[in-house]
Amino acid sequence: MDIDTPVPMAPHDPATGEIATTLCYNCGAPLVGSTICSDCMRLQVDISQGIQREAVLNFCRDCERWLLPPQSWQVAALESRELLALCLKKLKGLNKIRVIDAGFIWTEPHSRRVKVKLTIQDSVSEGVILQQTFEVVYIVMYQQCPECAKSYTPNTWRAAVQVRQQVLHKRTFLYLEQLILKHKAHQNTINIKEAKHGIDFFFAQRNQAEAFIDFLHSAVPVEVTKSQEIISEDIHTSTKSYKFTYSAKIVPVCKDDLVALPIKLAKQLGNISPLLLCTRIGTSISFLDPNTLQTADLNSRIYWRAPFTSLTEAKDLVEFIVLDVEPTGHSRGKWFLSDVTVARASDFSGDKQFFTRTHLGSIIHPGDSVLGYMLTGSNYNNAEFDEIEASRTYNSTIPDVVLVKKFYPRRRKHAKRNWKLKRMATEHDPYLLPNPKDQTENDFEMFLRDVEEDQELRATLALYKNKKQDDTMSVADTDMDADGEEVPKINMDELLDDFDDLGINDNMQD
Repeated sequence: MDIDTPVPMAPHDPATGEIATTLCYNCGAPLVGSTICSDCMRLQVDISQGIQREAVLNFCRDCERWLLPPQSWQVAALESRELLALCLKKLKGLNKIRVIDAGFIWTEPHSRRVKVKLTIQDSVSEGVILQQTFEVVYIVMYQQCPECAKSYTPNTWRAAVQVRQQVLHKRTFLYLEQLILKHKAHQNTINIKEAKHGIDFFFAQRNQAEAFIDFLHSAVPVEVTKSQEIISEDIHTSTKSYKFTYSAKIVPVCKDDLVALPIKLAKQLGNISPLLLCTRIGTSISFLDPNTLQTADLNSRIYWRAPFTSLTEAKDLVEFIVLDVEPTGHSRGKWFLSDVTVARASDFSGDKQFFTRTHLGSIIHPGDSVLGYMLTGSNYNNAEFDEIEASRTYNSTIPDVVLVKKFYPRRRKHAKRNWKLKRMATEHDPYLLPNPKDQTENDFEMFLRDVEEDQELRATLALYKNKKQDDTMSVADTDMDADGEEVPKINMDELLDDFDDLGINDNMQD
C-alpha cells in the first residue's frame, strides 16, 4: 500500500462521537449500542398510543356545571384552568407519561366540541427521550345534575327564603333582581316562584339559603326571621330532619318617596327636617331635605326598632311646569339649591302658581316639566305627618309642593332602546291572582326610565347591548320630549356585550 493513500476510518456516531459498532437497520446511520436511530424511532414509535383521542364531557345546562368523576359537579368557564384540569383528569394513561404542555384550541361555542392540544414526553430506551404533540377532542353531552333534577320534583327543598315588600309597585324588586343576576346570587336555587308582594327562593341546602340571606343584607335593608319544621325523625339515633323558612322583609320605603320621620328620630339624625325625600335604597336608607340639601342615612336596624311608612309614593307624582328658577348659590354634590315657581300641568293657566325651594336647580330651566308631590289640599292618614303639623317648630317648614325629579314626556309610550336587561325565569303560583298586565309593564317602564336618568343607579347594574335594536334603529327613532329635547340615553361604552354562552338560558327584556 502506498504511504500517501489515506486509511479509511471507522464510522463514528454523530451524536456522541464514539466509534459506531452497528448501523441503523432502517436508514443505515451509524449507531453505538442500538439498532435504530432516534429519527427513525420518532417515526415508528408512538408514545401516545395508550391515550384516548376522544372523550366525553357531561354538562348541566340548568346550573352550568361540569361532571367531575365519579359524582361531583364543578363550575368552570370555557377555556379556563378549571376546565383544562377537568379535561386532563378524563384521559386515561396520562399518569404513565410526562405532560409538558396543554392548552385549548378555539372552537365554535355552539359546536359542542372542546379541543385540547397536548405535548408529552416519554423515555423509550436508554438515553432516548421522545416528545410528541397531538390533539384530543371532547364531545359535550348534556346531562342533568341531581340537584337540578330535584328542582322538577315537588317537596324536595330544604330551605326557602321569602322576600316581601308591602308596596303597590315592584320597582325595588326589579332593582333587586338586577343585583341578583349581576352577582349570580340565584345560581344555587332549585326553584324561584312569584308570590303575593314578593318572590320565594327555594334551596336544597340550608347553608345556601343563609348565603343568599347574607347577600340580601348587603343589597337592601331587610329584616329576617327564621322558622323551622320537622319532617322526619329517627328515634333510634335521635336524628331529625328539618325544613327551614326565612322571611326577609324589605323596608316599605322606595326611591323618590316622600317620608315623614318621627320628630324624635329626625333629631337623632343630625336635627334634620322630618319631611324628607328618599334618594337611594341600599344597605341603608338615604334621605335628602330639599329645602336645605341636608342628608341623612338611616340604618335598617334603627328603622325596624320603630318602623314607619312613606307619606306618599311615586304613583302620586304630579306633573308641574317650571315658570321661573332663581338660584340661591348653595350646592352639595350634584344638587343645587334654587327657588322655583311652578304651576300644575293639568290646569296650567298661569293664575295658580306655587313657590317652593328645590334641589334640582342645576338641571331644570323655565319651561321644563318636573314631577312632584302636591301637599296643599291633600289629606294624609299619617300619625308622623300630623305630629309635624301640630309642631310649632316644623309646621312652618311644610311646603306647598315638593319637587322630586325632572320629567321627560316621551312621544311614544315604549321607546326603542339600544340596551336591555336580563330577567330571572320565575314560576307563577297558580293560586295567586295575576297582576294586571298594564301595571306590570308600567312598573318595568318606570324602572327603565330610572336607569336612563340616574347614572349612579345604572353604575350598580349590568346593562347589555341590544343588537336587534341597533340594526333597526334610525335617526327618526330617537325619542324626544314635547319640546324637542332628547331624553337621557345610555352611552355604548357603558354597555356589556351579550355573549350567548353555552348553557345560558336567561331571558332578555328590552
